[in-house]
This record gives sequence, structure tokens and C-alpha cells, in this order.
Amino acid sequence: MEIIIAILAVLAAAGIGVATWFALKSRNDASQAQTAGESAKGIVTQAEEEKRKLLLAAQEEVLKLRNATESDLKDQRQEFHRMESRHLQREEQLERKVESQEERERELASQETEVERARKEAEELKAEQSRALEQVAGLSIDEAREQVVRRGEEEAVHDLSKRYYELEKEYKEKSTVNARKIITVAINRLATDVVSEVTTSTVSLPNDEMKGRLIGREGRNIRTLEALTGVDVIIDDTPESVTVSCFDPVRREVARLALEKLVSDGRIQPARIEDMVNRAQEEIDQVILKAGEQATFDAGVSGLDSELIRLLGQLKFRYSYGENVLQHSIEVSLLSGMLAAEAGANVQVAKMGG
Repeated sequence: MEIIIAILAVLAAAGIGVATWFALKSRNDASQAQTAGESAKGIVTQAEEEKRKLLLAAQEEVLKLRNATESDLKDQRQEFHRMESRHLQREEQLERKVESQEERERELASQETEVERARKEAEELKAEQSRALEQVAGLSIDEAREQVVRRGEEEAVHDLSKRYYELEKEYKEKSTVNARKIITVAINRLATDVVSEVTTSTVSLPNDEMKGRLIGREGRNIRTLEALTGVDVIIDDTPESVTVSCFDPVRREVARLALEKLVSDGRIQPARIEDMVNRAQEEIDQVILKAGEQATFDAGVSGLDSELIRLLGQLKFRYSYGENVLQHSIEVSLLSGMLAAEAGANVQVAKMGG
């Protein structure tokens, strides 16, 4: 009996221990679950806050892009309206010139009609003189006719020649002036409208790391290049390229060529930059000289001063209304020579002037 009681006591103690262990484990699990829930709630709150910030930033960026786009579109529309207005004005000017020319032609036709009428009146007067001579002088018909014809012809030839010369001179003067005006208006009408001249050149880079090397420590390299060439070097977010900006196309070409040499060489420092700029300047000077000499050869002009040839060669890098100024000058020279030949003027002087 005592053994049974002892066994029951042991079992009871074991049961109490197990119950106590389960109670403690449940309490720990509940505490851990509460802690995990609070941590998850904090993470969710933080994520929502980050989401809100990102959404606000995205909305601001979209608003900026929309405003910039609207501004660009507005500027483009204004420029288009200005170009359209200029085009309409030129058309109106040309129409007025054409109408004026037609009016002058009508005046000339009227004057020619007047001359014809005067000629007929002279013939009638000649006939009247013949009849009068026959009656007063008693001349024969043949003699009177001969005298009247001779006098009438002399007067008619003199009057008609004088009037014809005056009309021809007036017509040539008016036609020349009007033709020049019409040609000028037509050239202006057909010229390509441009908003602005090209003032930038782009230099390609092998990679974006080259931008940092071009800038140099505290911007030393880029300042040296700008000081030596007189240009502005623009380094922005455009991938693998930099922009050279300058209103002088020769300086811009020297800077562009020097940059390409520096990028190809890889050694970028102030002393090397100065050396490359000098080399680029020498190459551009040779290009300018050859372009000037070739232009004089193409135009058939000789005897020009070397400085004038150099200035002529610089036009190789200039553009106006989308056309190369040097090529346009050659065309003008050839055209001037042709016009001089037609007019009997000095062809060589006309070509040099063109």
C-alpha cells in the first residue's frame, strides 16, 4: 500500500512539473509573439512612410518635367508663329513687287501705243501736205509726193528715233531696278529660316571616366584648355561625350581637335594640353591655308594677298542659312565672272569682287 502511495506521489509530482513547464513555455511564446507583432508593425509603418516619400518625390519630378515640356512647347509654338509671319511678309513683298512690275509693263505698252498713234498721225499729215502742195505750188503729183515724203520721213524718223531711244532707256533702267528687287525678294523668300547659328561641337569619349580626367584636380585641366582656346567646355550628364561651345568656329575647331588628340593620347595634364592645342592650331592653320588656295583655284582668281587667302580659308568653317560660306563665295565669284563677260566688263576684277 505504501509503495502504491509512493508511486502515485511520484506521478503527481511529475504531472505538476509537466504542467508547470507547459505553463512557462506558453507564457514565453506569447511574449515572443507580442514582440514579433510590434516589430512587424514598426516595419510596416516605416515601409509606408518610405512609400509616401517616394511617391511625393515622383510626383514632384513629374510636375517639373511637365512644366519644362510645356515651356519648351510654348517656345517652339512662338518661334513657329514668328517664322510663319516672316514668311507671309516676304510673300506679300514679292507680290507687291510683281504687281509693280506688271503696272510698269502696262505703262510701257501704253507708251508704245502712243508712239504708234503718233506715227499714224505723221502719215496723215504727210498726205495732207501732199494735197496742199499740189494745190498751192502747182507741183506735179510725183514732185509733190517726193518732197512731202522726204520731209515727212525726215521728221518722222527724227521724232520716232528720239521717242524710241527715250522709251528704251527708261524701260532698261526700270527693268534693271525691278529685276534686282524681285531677285532679292525671291532669294530672301527661298532662304532657309534658322533660329540660331551652330555654336557647339561634340567630342566623343571612350567612357564616362574620361570626363573626370578632363576636368582634372580642382578643374585645373579644363580651365587650362578653356584659357588656351577661348572656348567653353561643357561637361554634363550626356553619356560618353563633351560639348565645345564658342561663337568663333575656328577656335571651336581647334579646341575640338585638341580634345580628340588628348582623349586618344590618354595623358591629360596642363603641359600636355598646351602641346596638343599648339599642334591642333598648326593643323587648322594648314587646313585654312589649303582651303583658301583651293578656293582661289576653283574660282579662277590669282594675285590675291596671302593674308586675304588665309581669311578666305577661314570661311570653310562658317555656315549661313545652312550653306557653307566658302562654297557660296566661290559660286558668287563664278557668277560674277559670267555676268561681267556678258556685260563686257573686266572678268578678273568681277571674280575678285565676288
